[in-house]
Amino acid sequence: MRVLVTGASGFLGSHIAEKFAKEGHEVRTLLREASSRQFLQFPHEEAIGDITDASSLHSAVTGVDVVVHSAGLIMARSDAEFASVNEHGTTNLYRAIEAHNPDIRRIVYISSIAAHGASKSDRARPVDAPPRPVTAYGRSKLAGELLARRSSLGKRTVTFRPPAIYGPRDPALLPFFQLARYRVIPMLAGGKNRVSMVYATDIAGAVYVAATAEADIGAKIYCPEDGVVHTWLDMLSAVEKATGKKMFKLPTPRIFYDAVAMGSEAVGAVTRRPVIFTRDKVREMSQNAWICSAADLQRDLGWKAEVGITEGARLTYDWYKDAGWL
Repeated sequence: MRVLVTGASGFLGSHIAEKFAKEGHEVRTLLREASSRQFLQFPHEEAIGDITDASSLHSAVTGVDVVVHSAGLIMARSDAEFASVNEHGTTNLYRAIEAHNPDIRRIVYISSIAAHGASKSDRARPVDAPPRPVTAYGRSKLAGELLARRSSLGKRTVTFRPPAIYGPRDPALLPFFQLARYRVIPMLAGGKNRVSMVYATDIAGAVYVAATAEADIGAKIYCPEDGVVHTWLDMLSAVEKATGKKMFKLPTPRIFYDAVAMGSEAVGAVTRRPVIFTRDKVREMSQNAWICSAADLQRDLGWKAEVGITEGARLTYDWYKDAGWL
């Protein structure tokens, strides 16, 4: 089977592309000329292009059996910038497939739990519950979902809404391990906010299973998670075990986070670069629960996460050290 992976140079996309390559499939990666190849240490064919440039996608989508669309912005300078990639880039990709590969077997669209919205209890929200994103990122991913679902290829599209993803190559979790050096970490809401999580290679395996399944799973929405509802204190405990360093948990009010986020945004405005820590991010972090369920994924495809949070944190820490990130 030949698969095209967009966003293959990034954290999740590289794990997905690597999984297909390890399983013996032909992997085509959609890359910009300036994209890093750091994580692409496996056989693959490069297609030079950008989902924001519709004319560059024609040859990339031609002749493949499956497209895994994992490209997307997780930080941007404005709502419009999020939309330009996560919404309009998805439109470009689907139009290219419709025009140049209309008989494609399957598309796997990587959305986010942020598109669906936070939970109001300890239970996962049903996947068909009305979406209620609370951030510009979430709204842009939802727009991409709706575009994919309503296109002529909607019945061949499987949507993934992953929760917090972590693992090797992840820059987002790195600050947890860096703060271990100082043995103190600020905790919003005492770190008791509840979250679902999934290790990077586990979600890559879930995507692989969905992409190659013979079952008719078109138009399905799946939420891969490790089967446990965690708190951020649980993740901190896993980081402490991995690093062997106990940290002081400093209860910190939201106003402090908002102030830091405003400062971060100001730096981004001056440097004209997107920043990850924004008031939108604080709004997301302040929700009581981001919980999803992999029950449908397990029932339909037999998938189950293999890596728990303690092992996952240890593996991530070991990778950070080996890669020189710590």
